[in-house]
Amino acid sequence: GKVLGAFFGFLLGNIFGALLGLWIGHRFDRGMGIRGAFQRAPSQQQQAVFFHATFAVMGHIAKASGQVTEHESRVASSLMDRRRLSGEQRVRAQESFRQGKENDFPLRETLAEFRQASLGQRDILRFFLEVQLQAAFADGKVEANERAILQTIADELGFSRIELARILAMAEAQMNFFHRQQYRQEAPSQDRLKDAYQLLGVSESDSDQDIKRAYRKEMSKHHPDKLAAKGLPPEMMEMAKEKTQEIQQAWEWIREARGIR
Repeated sequence: GKVLGAFFGFLLGNIFGALLGLWIGHRFDRGMGIRGAFQRAPSQQQQAVFFHATFAVMGHIAKASGQVTEHESRVASSLMDRRRLSGEQRVRAQESFRQGKENDFPLRETLAEFRQASLGQRDILRFFLEVQLQAAFADGKVEANERAILQTIADELGFSRIELARILAMAEAQMNFFHRQQYRQEAPSQDRLKDAYQLLGVSESDSDQDIKRAYRKEMSKHHPDKLAAKGLPPEMMEMAKEKTQEIQQAWEWIREARGIR
């Protein structure tokens, strides 16, 4: 783009035309590069890196407090059940989880490989971080050692401490949603509405328009088809669908409570 732009620009307007053509060609090259990164279909290798990193880092978080307990093993199995893993998929997930528990597990190297395979796409990196936060919250609390690992993950994936704190609060709200099995039948209490606001990353004092905008933004970030196009493995699709359902339910609660049309 730059070469052709400069050439034809020179033919049309000497040196000034060449400079203008060079600038236009540079913009064209950038546009093609961004489109190529986001539009090309993810390879099986990219998806395999995502899958391995997901469960290996889960295992590393589970080991953070020392020896992996029977409860933490059940939590890992529950997370695999929620993703409907069976057969060879489950064996692969269990092997990656086991590797993550090893004392010499290369956390930073694994995260760097994942970030490179994901082309640095923020939606995919954030989804990965959210998965690890759910794993850390699986027993109802986040220990200091787990929090330190989560900070390392955030650092390696390019998220600031402020961003991590915000996503952590949203993950806690999501955990509350998941454990409240009756929320579809019962009118939301004030505590549940608080979780709904937190899950969307907004506050009760925000305007209706701001809340609606946040809802649409979160739905866009977590849309399963959009994430799949960016490299989300098929085995992780159920979790993406579950997340969008919770975002939708949070919005419905808030919309009804505030009378938003």
